Amino acid sequence: MTMEQYDALARSVTKEGFGSDQVYGAHYHTWRSAVQLFGILDGEHTVLDGNYDFLKPYYELVKQQEADGVCRSYIDTNASQLHYSGAFSEGNTATMNMGSWYITTLMSELANGNYDSELVGDWGIVKYPHPEGVEAGTTLGTITALAIPTCSEKQDAAWDFIKFACGEEGAEVVAFTGTFPAILNDSVVEQISSLEGFPQDENSKEALKTAQIYLEAPYDAHITEINTVLDTYHKDIMNGDTSIDDGIAKMNEEVGKILGE
Repeated sequence: MTMEQYDALARSVTKEGFGSDQVYGAHYHTWRSAVQLFGILDGEHTVLDGNYDFLKPYYELVKQQEADGVCRSYIDTNASQLHYSGAFSEGNTATMNMGSWYITTLMSELANGNYDSELVGDWGIVKYPHPEGVEAGTTLGTITALAIPTCSEKQDAAWDFIKFACGEEGAEVVAFTGTFPAILNDSVVEQISSLEGFPQDENSKEALKTAQIYLEAPYDAHITEINTVLDTYHKDIMNGDTSIDDGIAKMNEEVGKILGE
């Protein structure tokens, strides 16, 4: 889906009401990644850019959805410390953009009875919404690193393990747990989609096949400082403490100073 199609879908399943009668068409966790990272899917921008004007359409989309009752407000979600799993398991959240780790959580929580199957048992996944002109299956990701401490007395053995874990054989072992390995080949996709509890519709299986993955946080000496700035003004925008334009201008200014050092 393009962002426009995603917005239209979320609006079409939104239902106003109280308690169990209300349905939110979308849900965004309080992380800035849930809003900002739509903007990196064109492959032309990253969070290291120093100019964040490209984020404006995505803030406008989400803030308008808030205003129209399509999603919970950031203020309410943050104040109540509502976890994304809690929001989804209530059964009144129609769509949610979330990391692939939540697939395993859904399967296990439904299997052990912690989630009500009447409310959320009929779930599925699709490819991530993307800007117009971007290939379907383009998404974002981050890296879980494996490293060898310099003090290790088993460095050769550790290196052998890393080569195994990062190879095709290791990928199948990781996939067996429902976790997404760095290598996503047909065998891995088949392994994950055949796990008990995984949705059986074709869209869910197809969603596992990615076209392009862009890093949530590319490696850079200043990434921690940049993340702090972006987090700060994301909160200000979503809280309504500053306008979208002013918040982005502050991002540009503060990150510009960091990159100019």
